[in-house]
Amino acid sequence: MPAMSESTEALVRAASTDRHALEQLLVRHLPQLQGWLRLRMGPKLRAREGPEDLVQSVAREALAELPGFEWRGEAAFRHWLYTRAQHKLQDRIKFVQAQRRDPAREVPPPEDSAALLACYGTLCTPSRDLASHEALARIEAAFDDLPEDYQEAITLYRLCGLDYAEIAARMHRSEGAVRNLVYRGLSRLALRLGGQDGDGSTRRSDA
Repeated sequence: MPAMSESTEALVRAASTDRHALEQLLVRHLPQLQGWLRLRMGPKLRAREGPEDLVQSVAREALAELPGFEWRGEAAFRHWLYTRAQHKLQDRIKFVQAQRRDPAREVPPPEDSAALLACYGTLCTPSRDLASHEALARIEAAFDDLPEDYQEAITLYRLCGLDYAEIAARMHRSEGAVRNLVYRGLSRLALRLGGQDGDGSTRRSDA
């Protein structure tokens, strides 16, 4: 997460009456939210469209609902935000599937690839020998090859910032099972990309 000049809790409390606080709160989380959505879109939807419209839709919904949000810690806030993003993504995937036509088409590479790479850098270390767009494509292809439960566990842990207990409750798994999913998912990513950040502890402690 970016460095905070104000606590997230203070922004949440101010957001019920202060539009500027609302905007600050969402802006703080948008880079991670966009990276999470792009990875979780999957290759077919990602080839058809970028995550920008989904991010804007989530932001609009969050702005409307935030005044009624009960603060229970930053992790709970992130969970609340990403749950809404998950619902938007599921709806979009169903819409595309209902069109009964091939969704694949070429879309321009994301304009701010450096920001996306920084977000993906919480999962693995991209090669410095590759251009930004090439590195993005390699990371996304490696991520797409992971089993679904690995994808969910490592993105909830590294991008959403949820702890093992919270992920276990969401995935209906034990904490030990979630630890294994995170470890194995990051290890597989590192192996496919030739990196060394697969042990789940170099960027964030698993203690």
